This record gives sequence, C-alpha cells and structure tokens, in this order.
Amino acid sequence: TGAVFRLTSRKPMRPDNAKELSKILFLDIETVPQHFKWSDLDERTAELFSTKTRFEQERSEKTAEELWSEKGGILAEFGKIICIGVGSIHKSGETEALRVTSFQGDDEAELLRRFVELLNTHFNTDDHWLCGHNGKEFDFPYIARRCVVNRIKLPRLLDIAGLKPWEVGHLDTMNLWSFGDRKAYTSLALLTHILEIPTPKDDITGADVARVYHVEKDLERIASYCRKDVVATAQVFMRLTGRRAIKEDDIVMV
Repeated sequence: TGAVFRLTSRKPMRPDNAKELSKILFLDIETVPQHFKWSDLDERTAELFSTKTRFEQERSEKTAEELWSEKGGILAEFGKIICIGVGSIHKSGETEALRVTSFQGDDEAELLRRFVELLNTHFNTDDHWLCGHNGKEFDFPYIARRCVVNRIKLPRLLDIAGLKPWEVGHLDTMNLWSFGDRKAYTSLALLTHILEIPTPKDDITGADVARVYHVEKDLERIASYCRKDVVATAQVFMRLTGRRAIKEDDIVMV
C-alpha cells in the first residue's frame, strides 16, 4: 500500500502577486475542550491527556488537571470546533468588499459538514487558497483532524497528503510576517496594533471562549468575536501584500 497522490496544476504563488482575491477564503476557528471540568473526563481520556502533556507538565510545573483548562481546547484530540468564521473579498468596479459569515453550533459534525460543503462548492480548484493567522499550525490541521474524527471526507484544500509544499493551497499571515524567522509566535492582536489596522473592540479574548461557551452558553458572542478575527486576518493580509485596506463601509457581516 502507499499514499494516494493527487495530480495538481498548482504553481508556487507569491501572495503579493495573487491577482484574484476572490480565490482566497479567509478563516478563523474557535475551539473549546470537550468537557469544561477535568472531573468530567473519563479515566482513560484523563490518562491519555496526562501522557500527551507530560513534558509540558514538567516544564511548567503544572499538573495535567491544571493544564486542561489551557490545552484541552487547542489539542484536536481533546477539543472540538464550535465556530468557523469565513470571509471572501470580491471586487465591483474599483471597490473591494469583504463579506464575512460564520458556521457555529454545538453539533461539531453538522458545523463541519456545512463548512466542507462551502469548500466543495466554491473553493475546490488548484486556484483556490485558504488563509488564516497561524492557520498552518493550528486552524487548518485542527479542522482536518476533526473532520477525520467525525468521519467527514476531507475537502480538496485540506486533503494535502502527498503534496509538495508549493502545491498546498494554504496562506498564513503569521508566516508572511515572519519573513522566514520561525522562532517566535506573533499574535493577530499584536500585528493589527503595530500595523495600525483598526479592529473592533471586543469584550472577550481567546482565553474566555471556553468559559463563555460552557458556562455562559453564549455561542453568538463567540461567533461575533470569531468573525471580527476573520476581518482582522483579511486586513493584515492586504497590508502585508501591499494592498489597500478594505474600507469599513465595504465590510459586510452576514
């Protein structure tokens, strides 16, 4: 047996030379631990989480239980996706407009099916790209892993097994900002601040998402936060590729 290779006509693309912005789907995801409290985990899951995080426990001098609230949602084996925000840019005359929406819900499988349907219908060729902030390390593999867990066939843009690096349709604003420096993580909030990109103020951060979801049960509040991060990612991409920012009046939330 061997890997299944897909023939692709994709060529290496410098993002600053990408003429068709409508071919790029900007996205951001929000994830939470499958259980809010450590005490709600079954014995085997708790054991496996402890094993997976043992080196971090040693480095941080924290127990597995203490790490659960920090890591339970960002590890795809123990978390789930509750929202995927997406946005695309379309040009009408000289105006570039950003349209943003989100898929959210308690049923992760249904949420993922709706997202995959979008990709299969509108972003399904070698000319299409996904773009996220730290997307290559987090959002894209997390979505793919949760699709596998939920027995959902991977869409073209996430089915990357056997592809060469330049054949993978993934763009990452954090990678663009790194200019080849792989040593440090730069948050989206920091980038929008130093690049003077206006972003709507929000009343929550990523650290609040699990509590707002599990305790306050306010999914719409999380979805609103997620959509704003999609806007910020798109605006950072425009700036990093030498383009004009999307005007606030041309940003449509649906």
